[in-house]
This record gives sequence, C-alpha cells and structure tokens, in this order.
Amino acid sequence: MELLAEASLRGSALLPGGFWAAVGVWLEKPQVANKRLCGARQDGAWRAARPGAGGEGSPGRRALEAACEAFCRCCREDFEALGLAGPAEEELEVVLRTLVPKACPPAPAREMVVKDIFNGTVTFLPLVQTHDGKYKIKKSNIYQVRLLRTQDNEWSISMFSSPPENYISDGILCPKTSWLGSELLPKLAKWSTETTKREFKNTLSLISVARYSKIYQDLKEKYKDIVKVWPEVTDPEKFVYEDVAIASYLLILWEDERAERGLSKKQSFVDLGCGNGLLVHILNNEGHPGKGIDVRRRKIWDMYGPQTHLEENTVSPDSLYPDVDWLIGNHSDELTPWIPVIAARSSYSCRYFLLPCCFFDFYGKYNRRQSKKTQYREYLDFVMEVGFVCGFRVEEDCLRIPSTKRVCLIGTSRTYLATQGAVLDEQRAQYISRRQSNFMVAPDHQTDGFHQDDSLPAASDVTICAAADTKVSQKTDVGKVLISGFLPRGKEQVRNCTTLPQDLVDKVVLKVAKLLLKETKGSTLEMSNAWNRGESLPLSEIAEHLDKDTLKRLKNEYGGLQTLLRNNHQVFEVLNGKVHIRDWREWKPPRKNKPGKQLKQRLPSKAIKTRLCWFHIHHPQGCPLSSELCCYAHGSEELKPSLKTVTNDKGFGS
Repeated sequence: MELLAEASLRGSALLPGGFWAAVGVWLEKPQVANKRLCGARQDGAWRAARPGAGGEGSPGRRALEAACEAFCRCCREDFEALGLAGPAEEELEVVLRTLVPKACPPAPAREMVVKDIFNGTVTFLPLVQTHDGKYKIKKSNIYQVRLLRTQDNEWSISMFSSPPENYISDGILCPKTSWLGSELLPKLAKWSTETTKREFKNTLSLISVARYSKIYQDLKEKYKDIVKVWPEVTDPEKFVYEDVAIASYLLILWEDERAERGLSKKQSFVDLGCGNGLLVHILNNEGHPGKGIDVRRRKIWDMYGPQTHLEENTVSPDSLYPDVDWLIGNHSDELTPWIPVIAARSSYSCRYFLLPCCFFDFYGKYNRRQSKKTQYREYLDFVMEVGFVCGFRVEEDCLRIPSTKRVCLIGTSRTYLATQGAVLDEQRAQYISRRQSNFMVAPDHQTDGFHQDDSLPAASDVTICAAADTKVSQKTDVGKVLISGFLPRGKEQVRNCTTLPQDLVDKVVLKVAKLLLKETKGSTLEMSNAWNRGESLPLSEIAEHLDKDTLKRLKNEYGGLQTLLRNNHQVFEVLNGKVHIRDWREWKPPRKNKPGKQLKQRLPSKAIKTRLCWFHIHHPQGCPLSSELCCYAHGSEELKPSLKTVTNDKGFGS
C-alpha cells in the first residue's frame, strides 16, 4: 500500500469516534462526496476473526458467503500488507455494499469494507464476480483510510492505495487515486471533527436506491424535451427534474405496495394543488389513473395532451375522494395539514403522500411553539401528528430533489379498525376544533415526545392531543368544524398583462416602437444605411405619450407598462428603467451553469418559426436578420404549427 495523502487534526475531542462517524457517512451515503454515484446499498455485515485466530464468520446468505470466502482468502494472503494484524480477541467488522452509479453503464458494483477498530483502519476491497458465482478481490484497486494518534492532542488521517501505476480507475465506481487524496480525504477529515445533529432520515431510506436510479434516469431521458419548451416563468430544469424525481419515488413506492399486497392493478391518485401538473402527466403516462386539481390553470396544461387529466377547481376540507387509492400533496401550501384529514374521511383504504413546503396550520399560517427545533422540523412534526390523530401509521423519508424542503410524509396503513371510523371522525373534529380555539398550547416537554405507538390498534388508543387531559364530552359537528374558519384560495386573477385584449397590446407595442424610432429622425443614423434600432427612452417618458384610458388599463396590471413591454421581448429590451428596440444580431445563447438567478433564454428548434416576425412586418427596414437566421417566420408561408397544437395531439413522453 502506498501513501497518497495525509491530513492533520488538532485539538478535537470528537476523535476517534468522529472518524468512525465520518466513515459511516462514506459507507452509507457515498453520493455526498462522489457526485457520480446515486448511492449505496448495504447487502450485509458480519464480524470476522483475524487471520490465524480461528473461525471465519458465518454470514448466512449466498452472496455474503461468497464475499466472506474472498475475504478469508485475502486475509490469508495479504493481511500483513493490509495492516490487519492484531490481537485475536479484537474482531474485524466486515460490510458488503453495492455502489450504484447515477447512470448506466457502468453497472452497480460490489465492494467489501473491512473496519479494524483496533488499528484505526478501514479498507475498501472491490469485488469481481467470477463465472461460477464466486467473488475475487480486485487487488489493484484497494484503498485504505487510517487514523493515527501522533501526540496527546493530535491525530492524522492518511489515504493509502494499491500502487498507483497498477490502479485501474473508471472515475465512478473506482475513483482515481488523485481524487481519493485530494477530495475524499479532506472531506473525511472535515466530517471527523464536525458535531452534527441529524434531524432527518437518510435519503431514500424506504425504497431501493438501485431501482430509483434506474427509473429516474429512464424518466429523465423520456421527459427531457419538456425543459426545452417550458412556457412558464419558473426555472424549467428545477421543476421538471424535481417532478421526475418525485414520480420515480412514487412509482417504486407503489410497485412495492402492489407486491406486498398482492395487487396487479396500478394505484389511482388525486394530486391536490397540482400546480404545473407535470407530476400528474408523468404518473398518467406511466399507467396510473388519476387527476390533478388546482385553483389556477397553467399554460403548460395545454401542452400535455388528452391523456393527462387536470382540473381547474377549488379544493376544500370537506372534499372527499372515496374511489381514490392515494392523495398527493406536493407543495400543497394551506391544504397540507388537511390532506391526512381528507384521506382519512374519504375511505378506510385511502393513503396519502405529502411533501410539505410552506408552513400552514388548519386555518392560517403556522405559529411556532418550540424554540428547541428548527421551524421546518417543528412543522414536519405537526403534520406527522395530524396523520397520527387521523389514525395513520406515518413514515418519513428524504427525497433526492433540488430543494431545501425534501422531507416527505407517507400515511399508509391505519391504527384502528374499519368499524371504528365514526369514532375517529369525531376525535379528528375535536382535535381540529382545539387548534382553531387555541386550546392546544403545550409546554415543550409535552410535545417533544409525541410519537405514534404501533402497538395500539384501537381507535380509543389514538393520541388526540398532547395537551388534552380529558376527552371532550359533547359531540362535535364534523362538517361545521371542517368548513368553519377555513378560507380556500380563490381563483387567482391573472394580472401580468397576458389577459389584456390583443388589439390593445398590439396598439401599445406599435406606438412605443414608432416613438423609439422617431427619436433617430434626422440623426446620422437615419442618413446611413445601417439598420435603425432607435434610441432608448425612460418608461416615465414613454408613459406620457399614451392616452389616459390605456394607462388606466395598464395600472390595474402588475408592473403596468414595463410588464407589457417585457412580455413582448421579441421587440423590446427593458434595462434599468429604460426601453430600447431589441437587435437580434447581438443575441448570444446563454452559457450553461450561468451564476445567479437570471432566467435562461431558450430557442429550441421545435419552437422556431411558430410566430410571425414583428420586425419583418412593422419595421421600416424589415428584420435585421435573414429568414434563414431569424427564429420567427418571415411571412405566413414559413409558419409552423405551434407547440400547443402539436402537443395537444400527442403529449410529452407518449
């Protein structure tokens, strides 16, 4: 073994325990350091005797037995070179894990990890499976991390590997030796001295990481074209790939559920507050019957096609879905705490999936009660509590999505019998009524320990309120409690100038353009043959040239005149309060990974020539670009069918 790199650690009271905690992170979640990995699956673990101590362990499963056999051979041949010598009573801890890459190829690969607590080493032994099902260790790719106490208060962490000239790296499952020394070792050193309190579960703890990686890559490839034609103002890469990740998770979760329950029919669903509807579109395309409901229709809805079922409507707490298997709340805002209630009241078999984001209680914004927790953790505990009160066994998991709010809550089976539904309905109403009346004000020590007791199946045993000492005697009217005080989000009025009459918009655009071009009249620019792009004028000066009725209409829109001109980005650029005519000869495609939050300009091939060129029709000198270079149609004969027309017939991912 040859030394690759070394890092010194001073004055840390966390060692050596912190070192083994850091090793645990690399074992369980290697993707936090190696971004080319999706994760790792631990296939088994056992304690093994040192070479010459007698006994070789008994893992018990075929794969583990084959790995154990390979380990024993390695110990007999190379135990001194690997630094595994030590007292016979100090056993070794051996873990068999599978590394899962983000993309295939390469295929997932197995690796054996040997932890030697006595010597302070952890050795990584890549495995190669032979044709007869046995494993052999790929000795050219072994690497090892060692912790050594150099002085009373000083430690060092070192990275060793097989001779670098023999080391064969693919950069993914077998990282380069340079990466091991320059990237992994500093991370292990940092993690070894950090005090971290884990608030959430490990990512993807309830499903298979390997299956998730495969399905996610397949769906990402299948729906990647949506990014190119995203019509909303939101960032397409974030929202598209986030919904692809959520869909991948749900597809595996539901597949596991069908296998566990012996079902063949795919689960139905309703997505409450579905937003852009992409999650609904993917789930529908993958064979799950269901629909999405949102208070406001989005532009992209028209692009999905008839197989995607989306409904513009208001959802209230008394809405019921008795024939639906799952309710989904993906960033469902004020509906979030109500979804477990709606699921419980819809049917005994209805389940739910929640991805909480904004903090809402039943009747308004959620108010913090505990300073010992983060607001996010406290809110998750509250939503879990609602699920418990509604009689669900609630599980928590952490998704792999580009968001800071990644924790999902899943309500699966019930803690009560189907015949006890009426009693639970009464108790749910009492719980909601208490919160509405501000009765539920409990000290920190009372609510911190709130949990679900799976051993209590009866409805009378379900905890209703941590602060309640006695049961409310009078019967509560469930319907009145649900409706009273809740204000569902009404249909949002669109006020971004997109609903203004087209003739009004065209009139303002033409008037402003003529005004900008007029400013160059008599100038040297007009005398030359150069294409006239006009001058720039402040928005305030342009507004002075518009009539009162037009200004009054624009005043009712968010952003007014500025929003209207920015919406017509084919013609204008608005920068620092000034407006000028856009010159498409100066346009350059944006660089990838551009820093900041600027929206990307996208001109996909499918969107070219779907609209007429304004300059070709209205500018005195026509368009500055030739027809071949211009993204817009120079005449009706060049017009192509719009994306809306094309996708209405077929839809994305079909």
